[in-house]
Amino acid sequence: MTDTSPPPPEQQASSVLAQMAPPEDSRDTGRFATLLGRFAPWLAAIGRLTRHQVRFTLLLIGAGWGTLRESLRPNSWRRPVIYEFRATLRQVIGGGFLSIVITATLAGLMVVSQAAYWLGYAGMAQMTGSILVSVLVREIAPILVGIILMGRSGMLSLTEIGMMVLGGEVRGLQARGIDPFLALVMPRTFAFTVGGFTLGMIFAVVSLLMGFVVAHASGAITSSVWTFFFNVLAAMTTWDYLIIPLKFVLVGFFVGLGSCISGLTVSSNDTMATIMPRGFARGIMLVLVVNILFMLDF
Repeated sequence: MTDTSPPPPEQQASSVLAQMAPPEDSRDTGRFATLLGRFAPWLAAIGRLTRHQVRFTLLLIGAGWGTLRESLRPNSWRRPVIYEFRATLRQVIGGGFLSIVITATLAGLMVVSQAAYWLGYAGMAQMTGSILVSVLVREIAPILVGIILMGRSGMLSLTEIGMMVLGGEVRGLQARGIDPFLALVMPRTFAFTVGGFTLGMIFAVVSLLMGFVVAHASGAITSSVWTFFFNVLAAMTTWDYLIIPLKFVLVGFFVGLGSCISGLTVSSNDTMATIMPRGFARGIMLVLVVNILFMLDF
């Protein structure tokens, strides 16, 4: 016969406790949830900070690609877009011309005359052309042109678009079926691109010319102006003919794009006191990043 007697009370109590105790996986999950709850605020704060810091960079990359892609479509260049491009181009070149000439004159007086004097004093006058190309035209000129573009025209576009956003004009354009990106960002960005190249070439020529005039008057340079410019051009390599114009183009492109994107992304809590410093700092950072990237590669 089989034993049908109930188990002892001790065994019954242990079996009941075993049934009531949570399994091992549940205990591990509970510990992980507790740890996650403790560190969740810190992780959220790090995520918000990281997203805030890289937000403008991601917007800039996406807007840059969108500008290039939309510019290849003939339907994008309608009459209002062409009018905005021409108006911005006149403002960029006309507004920055005098500043570029004055800055180029000062740079030529400081760099060209001093380089010609000290290289001639050291008996290395034949290196004048290569020094001027490497220092003045390829390194200093793009930075100064970018700063002038940002301060003279970039801040103007930034404030105009920012005030349009705060005043509801951008929402009005969207309500009428007009894309603000095509109407404001794309034409202004390409106007800055053309203006950056134009002002960069003017800066290079004026700085070298004014530096030659001062150096020739002081006796540091005895050759003619044509010989001086021939020596400068002869010192340029094949890469210089590509890199120097490309620097001016990219500096103008990113200054214009950064100004427009900074204006479009303002919030209702922003004022002129917060928009302008942030936009200017972003523009200067873009100018330096472009020059640093070219310096590392070449």
